[in-house]
Amino acid sequence: MKIIEDAVERGADNLSEFESKQVLSGYGIPVTMEKTATSMEETVSAANSIGYPVVLKASGEELQHKTELNLIRLDLKDASQVRQAYTELLEESTIPITEVLIQQMLSGNRELLAGLKRDSQFGPCVVFGLGGILAEILEDVSIRVAPITTFDAMDMMENIRGKKILEPFRGKPQVDRKALAELLIALGTIGLENSAVAEIDINPIKVIDGRPVAVDALVVLEKSP
Repeated sequence: MKIIEDAVERGADNLSEFESKQVLSGYGIPVTMEKTATSMEETVSAANSIGYPVVLKASGEELQHKTELNLIRLDLKDASQVRQAYTELLEESTIPITEVLIQQMLSGNRELLAGLKRDSQFGPCVVFGLGGILAEILEDVSIRVAPITTFDAMDMMENIRGKKILEPFRGKPQVDRKALAELLIALGTIGLENSAVAEIDINPIKVIDGRPVAVDALVVLEKSP
């Protein structure tokens, strides 16, 4: 895939969030509506185009941990809030910011994670589990070696301890398991077709009207020998 090839050529360790989601989208994985901008006016114009509320994030290959760096502003409801958030991001960042990511704000109580890990022995492996801020604490995941089938993907869903999160929840419909299975299968395909991809981390995946949508994503590249 050209985005990945270009990143490898320039010696990048990983893709930006925007580039990562372009890769996912290219394989049919649903992602948030978003745009990048390099000035305040472009940022406001993008927010107006996407529709409020929006999220504003610092963007770039060097910014893998935006939450820890306080480089995310949520639930911005108008152009004035976007302008203020843009100014804050540029003033507070210790890393030079050349662009920002403007993203639709999605709300939902259920958060999942999915990803890809390239194992030295088994090759690309697909990961699925509970996501959000508790992912590292709960460590509730299921793993299968790619390529995976629909049966494998469905079995992964049944093999996490918190599988009830996929059922109807607080008035919300059950998760579309077929759509979720297609997402997991696509991750395996990315790993098989792109040897330069070492890891993919999608966390969180929000459940919107029963369907999974990738809200945050990172594609890590193999180290050059």
